[in-house]
Amino acid sequence: MPFPADSALGALMATLPRAGKVQWIGLRSARDVPMVEVRQAQVVAGKGLVGDRYRSGTGKRGITLIQAEHLAAIAALSGHGEVLPALLRRNVVVSGIPLMALKGRRFRIGAAVFEGTQPCDPCSRMEDALGPGGYNAMRGHGGLCARVVQDGVIAVGDELVALADDAP
Repeated sequence: MPFPADSALGALMATLPRAGKVQWIGLRSARDVPMVEVRQAQVVAGKGLVGDRYRSGTGKRGITLIQAEHLAAIAALSGHGEVLPALLRRNVVVSGIPLMALKGRRFRIGAAVFEGTQPCDPCSRMEDALGPGGYNAMRGHGGLCARVVQDGVIAVGDELVALADDAP
């Protein structure tokens, strides 16, 4: 967290109004293949989601999350009536919690524990997916990358709960 927890701004940044809820999970086994929607997924510490192409990476981007509330904004900004989660190539859609508040923090989904590492900025492929301006439509709405700290299973309907800074 960029501000000490005992500072006024640090306290504000650490306060979340409620838990989030997993709305959708998707896996992509290889580059340039469509996302496959699943009801649950196994996650492995230091790796990522079993069956997803990023599982063999560095772990910094073991999972990608996007806010459900941002799907409507992306659709409006790109000129679409609706944008389906699989089109945006993020692993998990979560509602009810501001994901960027989890950058640098640990959180739990199901039995698994994660740590928010960095914003999940859009890539140039969003131009193909959303049409001209798709990249810019996603700027600021791309979500959060996280590393897996503790193995577990996550499922649609699970709560996303921020953990205290001193939680294991």
